[in-house]
Amino acid sequence: MTAKRPATRRTASDATTGKRATTGSETEPKARARGKAKAKAKAKAKAKAPARTSARAGAAHALAAAPASRPPARPKAKPALREVVLGALAELKAVDVKALDVRRLTDITDTMVVASGTSDRHVKSIADRVVQRCKEAGFRPFGMEGERDGEWVLLDLQDVVLHVMLPRVRDFYALEKLWDGGAAA
Repeated sequence: MTAKRPATRRTASDATTGKRATTGSETEPKARARGKAKAKAKAKAKAKAPARTSARAGAAHALAAAPASRPPARPKAKPALREVVLGALAELKAVDVKALDVRRLTDITDTMVVASGTSDRHVKSIADRVVQRCKEAGFRPFGMEGERDGEWVLLDLQDVVLHVMLPRVRDFYALEKLWDGGAAA
């Protein structure tokens, strides 16, 4: 038969403080050793935790506390919106892509991109893919018009305005000639 462990009793004061009432089997050296182990664990956790700086100490103090061997981590650079749009157009094989720099001509946008699709479905899918890639890159489109018909889809991305058209619609409106004052990029 195995010996049973003596039960511990809790008094009202022990229940509020969370301490156990000891029985005769637990000796004072064991309790002291347990207290030392807890103190060591607290000290170890304190050493691992990053040092807190006050608001007055400023960023200079935080940089001085950082190890000199490791350069500060830089956030990943966000790709340029123009490159995201042109990459998505190339991915879906848009036809005759022209990027016009219109900064000197208007305050509406910086770049106007004109591209063609081979069919109304192709025009819609190009516009949808550009929206998808822009959202993945962290850019939010402000508006999209004409996606229902698919002959001419206009996508407003603030810094870039994209026109995706069927070739016959593109020839009729001739947007490149209208904005010809900007240099083709």
